Amino acid sequence: MTSTPPAARRSKITPERVQEFYDAVLEQLREHGYEALTMEGIAARACCGKSTLYRQWKTKPQLVAAALRANRKGTLVAVDTGTLASDLREAARIAAGNSGRDTRLTEAALAHAVLNDEKLQAALREALVEPELAAFDAMVARAVERGEIAADHPAVEFLPAQLMGVLRIRPVLEGQYADADYLVRFVDAALLPALGLAGEPAPGPLAAGPAGPAPAP
Repeated sequence: MTSTPPAARRSKITPERVQEFYDAVLEQLREHGYEALTMEGIAARACCGKSTLYRQWKTKPQLVAAALRANRKGTLVAVDTGTLASDLREAARIAAGNSGRDTRLTEAALAHAVLNDEKLQAALREALVEPELAAFDAMVARAVERGEIAADHPAVEFLPAQLMGVLRIRPVLEGQYADADYLVRFVDAALLPALGLAGEPAPGPLAAGPAGPAPAP
């Protein structure tokens, strides 16, 4: 009686190898744009089989969203400083850290596809947008529990749009990226007064490098 050989175990992909896949995605995205991006091209750049990518991420939108999430330098999810004002300042610093020329190139490569590809929209929202919106909700909920603001304060609804909006519009209006110093000053000058928290003092001077020139829109 012959014995059946054990099934071969699928080798686990290391975090370093996963990062190589993500790097290949972002390189291809910047070079060719989303529409021309293919799983075959990513696999060739990463020196792997296309089936390896499909086993891990199922679809191109899911792989692109995962690569963008991994490329972020920080997330708002862990922000919990003890006050809403300080939370918003820290959120501003993190948002600034995730902005810059490299991020802009990636966003430009996605701009048209995001408007027309529902699967890409859904993948990006799940991987990138919803966790940040949930983080804003958590900041506000803690502030309500501490008695800092009312649960139905009308300015709360617009916090994410205001902070993320100014991040994207400053290069268009002023030709400079919104660095950490700029965004923290925006929080102090605009968001906190709208919430009735303008009286809370800001910490000491923020050490931040100069904002580099932005590409012409």
